[in-house]
Amino acid sequence: MQHEITRTFDLLDHLVENYPKDDILCGKVGKEWVRYSSHDYYKYAHYLAYGFCEMGYKPGDRIITISGNCPEWNFCDMALAMCGLIHVPVYPTLSADNYLHIFQHSEARAIFVNNKVLLSHIKPALDKMEKQPDIFTLMPIEGRRNMLEILKAGIANRDKYMSVIEARKESIKPDDWMSLIYTSGTTGAPKGVMLSHRNICSNFLAHSKVSPMDSSYTVLSFLPLNHVFERSMNYHYQYKGQSIYYAESMGTIMQNIAEVHARSFCAVPRVMEMMYDKLYAAGKDLKGIRKKIYSKAFKHGERFDYGIVKKMSLWYQIKQYFYDRMVYSKWREKFGGNRFIIISGGSGIQPRLVRLFAAAGFNIYEGYGLSETAPVIAVNNPADGLVRIGTVGPVLSGTECKIADDGEILTRGPHVMLGYYKDPEYTRQVIDDEGWFHTGDVGVFVANRYLKITDRKKDIFKLSAGKYIAPQVLENKMRESQYIDQVLVVGENEKFASAIISPNFNTLHYWALKHKLHYRDNSELIALPEVKAKMQSIINEMNPQFAPHEQIKQIRLVSEEWTTANGMLSPTLKVKRNVLIAKYKTLIAQIYGKEDEQNKGWLSAFRQIELPSINIGGKKKNE
Repeated sequence: MQHEITRTFDLLDHLVENYPKDDILCGKVGKEWVRYSSHDYYKYAHYLAYGFCEMGYKPGDRIITISGNCPEWNFCDMALAMCGLIHVPVYPTLSADNYLHIFQHSEARAIFVNNKVLLSHIKPALDKMEKQPDIFTLMPIEGRRNMLEILKAGIANRDKYMSVIEARKESIKPDDWMSLIYTSGTTGAPKGVMLSHRNICSNFLAHSKVSPMDSSYTVLSFLPLNHVFERSMNYHYQYKGQSIYYAESMGTIMQNIAEVHARSFCAVPRVMEMMYDKLYAAGKDLKGIRKKIYSKAFKHGERFDYGIVKKMSLWYQIKQYFYDRMVYSKWREKFGGNRFIIISGGSGIQPRLVRLFAAAGFNIYEGYGLSETAPVIAVNNPADGLVRIGTVGPVLSGTECKIADDGEILTRGPHVMLGYYKDPEYTRQVIDDEGWFHTGDVGVFVANRYLKITDRKKDIFKLSAGKYIAPQVLENKMRESQYIDQVLVVGENEKFASAIISPNFNTLHYWALKHKLHYRDNSELIALPEVKAKMQSIINEMNPQFAPHEQIKQIRLVSEEWTTANGMLSPTLKVKRNVLIAKYKTLIAQIYGKEDEQNKGWLSAFRQIELPSINIGGKKKNE
């Protein structure tokens, strides 16, 4: 029996009726996996809903969750939806200022926080609030209220609230507001995106049609559930009856995949880049013929294209079979031996990674979307042959998408948000009178079908000669080098484009060892003439692929690694352009010879100050 899904909590009936599995949601406690059945999920969510009623929370109240991925997050999510409460899932890695902004801006009635560490993390923000929301923990912490209190209250008052919750479920409409998601953003304070049941449900139902996975699949979840990408896929998995295992941490992904025999996961490109780097580094320790085969397998894989699979020459098939036996199958063994489906989003993934992983049996479904679009707009579909490497694929069914005259991507449909919370003016700026949402991204359609993202509209800048630079295109290309971890292209209103480069120090250390270079730390390493020459040669090799005005004329190396922890990358691992430009303003000034102007400014400022007379050697002097 197919249960109609128009509100997120409809998934509970859908699961119980169609997929009564014993391991629909699973999390690891200590050394053991704790598995919850579809019926467990249904019961925990309903009892928590009764408990929320007993606690006095009313429809429309905002409830924040700050937690890692775990089954309990889902229990809470569904209970809130059934109660008509607004779920506000928040990253567990934000700054105190961002937490304070979200707590106050959302006017949250309660905050659910996973553990003691996260509780201490949000304490500086809570201490600045005149009136604090109710605080509950998911894990028992002495002296703190926890979610078990609400669950027990629900069980004790089942008869009192069962009919109340059923009535609320009936009254909730698909277009009702159900979640408030604060965008991670690369600039400014986070904005609250209001999403309805229809926004969320229409979207996960649409992208579930693209996936070839059925209920026999086990998936591993490790991207944060508070991010709309992983959250939407979480609903997608449940809709298709797949077993979801939540990874212990980012450091245990490989181990957890092998333990549960997972066959799929979601990832941002940075995760795939780290996997690539590890696979590449493994080949450096090989010797002789094994090292040559390993290297050739990489080169073979990076030439793979879905479009030629059915047209492979016999020689190509022989090489594919050989490299699969000798190299690719060994990679899959590290993932439990399965061929894999990887859903990639958050930002553009390098085409060479898509090619290599696909050749090795890891099909990458690269998609595109935003928090404001709940989130998916387009996605590649290798299973049906609707894929073009270098694009984000065809637009989802039920979704409208077009390119504006200035190149901006516009979209319209049931996936477009209700608006920004408490910001109707900005909402009107991004959603026009005809209902088109202006994404802020620039793109084109390839072969009139496949959407290709070229840049962020606000990131494109103009050189002094009037030529435009789309920095992300150049940055993505440069990051294909194994020696470059992150890069920032600069040059707004200047004569030429330049790049600030944070090297891949693992690769660079190996190269330095091979060339017998001596240094004490990364700062000394990047100052070595040999290293500068090496990095410059990499850029010189790439420059002919760029238009003349796009070519990188100067580079500067920096010793810092750019991470979310030091604020240089957003939680979705995108570079915070404004933050980096501000941090490296002196370096940028050096590139463009602006240091002399700064010095002149100091001199000019000094000369403008009128100095009073002073006694020198007993005599008054005005000179």
